[in-house]
Amino acid sequence: MSSSNLDTVFLAQRTPLLRTLARMVKNPSIAEELVQETYLRVARTLLQRKVEHLEPFLFQTGRNLALDHLRHLRMQSRTLMEDISDEELQAVPSGAPSAEEGLHAEQLLERLGSTVERLTPRQQQIFILSRLNGCGYAEIAEQLEVSASTVQKELKLIMAICIDVLDRLEETR
Repeated sequence: MSSSNLDTVFLAQRTPLLRTLARMVKNPSIAEELVQETYLRVARTLLQRKVEHLEPFLFQTGRNLALDHLRHLRMQSRTLMEDISDEELQAVPSGAPSAEEGLHAEQLLERLGSTVERLTPRQQQIFILSRLNGCGYAEIAEQLEVSASTVQKELKLIMAICIDVLDRLEETR
């Protein structure tokens, strides 16, 4: 079979081959690389010998390459895990906060919560709209029927109160 026949069959079967390999390796870019490698392998084989049924040979070559890729990944992950001792694994720092940090965060939330409760209803609304809902000064001013500069001043006062709470909490730490 000639390379022009390979090109014709390959172009006709490229998309189904790509879908098959993508399902196997669960990665579209790897599947694309495997499709290209499949073409090269089949072209090399055609230089060495005749292939009677090119389409099934193309798919089998692609599947074999995908299986080789998956085996390589499995072996690589095993090797990486075997190369690391249990002591080294235990020494890896956890991303989770420590008990002390968790307690500090709880205290901070409690204090900020009680601080927000002491604000006036309008200040509470401004704080919630700004910090929790992400609204801008103009949007908050429109909702509360006040000027944008009033919102800005109130928010500046609210943030100063919150910073004061943080500072006092840090002092007791």
